[in-house]
Amino acid sequence: MIYGIGTDIVNISRIKNMKSLQLFSEKILSVNELQVSSSYDESKLISYLAKQFACKEALSKAFGTGIRKPILFKELEILRDEKGKPYFNPLGDVKKTIINLGITKTHVSLADESEHAIAFAILEI
Repeated sequence: MIYGIGTDIVNISRIKNMKSLQLFSEKILSVNELQVSSSYDESKLISYLAKQFACKEALSKAFGTGIRKPILFKELEILRDEKGKPYFNPLGDVKKTIINLGITKTHVSLADESEHAIAFAILEI
């Protein structure tokens, strides 16, 4: 049974025009996500940040809370498996919230084009 569905779209130029990609990265990315992104050139980093941001926003919408305690950017970790498929790895209070809500399965999907990144998230109980 579906607990929540969320979607978000990001204009990539919004990320590209930020004063500091480093500060934005540190604000929204987990330690593991920062490590993944550390070797990216600027173009790939912008695309990665746009997708990560969109996915975290989509997840917060699926929870029905937006980004506020206990659902925080750095605890909404989005990683990729060996084939590149994105998956949600909840951390800290987000993980506790998932357990408390009885959420047993999560799904995320990401896509981007030259101007936009989009994400879709489903939480199941």
